[in-house]
Amino acid sequence: MVAQLETPSSNSTLDLPYSVKGLLQVFTSSHRSFFTSVMAQALRIAGQGTPVLIVQFLKGGIHQGHENPIRLGQKLDWIRCDLPRCIDTPHLDEIETPSLQKLWQHTQKVVFEGKYSLVVLDELSLAIHFGLIAETEVLAFLEKRPSHVDIILTGPEIPKSILEIADQITEIRRSHQP
Repeated sequence: MVAQLETPSSNSTLDLPYSVKGLLQVFTSSHRSFFTSVMAQALRIAGQGTPVLIVQFLKGGIHQGHENPIRLGQKLDWIRCDLPRCIDTPHLDEIETPSLQKLWQHTQKVVFEGKYSLVVLDELSLAIHFGLIAETEVLAFLEKRPSHVDIILTGPEIPKSILEIADQITEIRRSHQP
């Protein structure tokens, strides 16, 4: 689980005798599903006053996009692509590809600014698997992120290169068929 401490950012007045290093956590499953425990964790952390960002790369959110985040409480921002549908294929039209790329660029920008202490990247693994976002870009982003930022990646098809650098991997399996 993510530490429940206020993590110092570059402009923080918090003076801790030690540094807090952000974790890279992976929650994966062989099927697409809503990761309730991850969302509950994000809500709990935000409720304690830590800034949280949830980015859903493949879920549509009509007129949402990064310009219109959903704000849950004072500390949790939730953004999606500005698309009328959920992406379930690597074949996007001329509107969908730029929307996804804008969301990815915005995500990197706000993380590098240190605005959030916890960032949930929902189904980024499928965007990589579909070839919509380059795996090398994601690896570079994870390596260069501010040291205090916790990252949670969710979804099926997590690339081996990401699993190798993850601090924690949780595999979610069905114990029976619905």
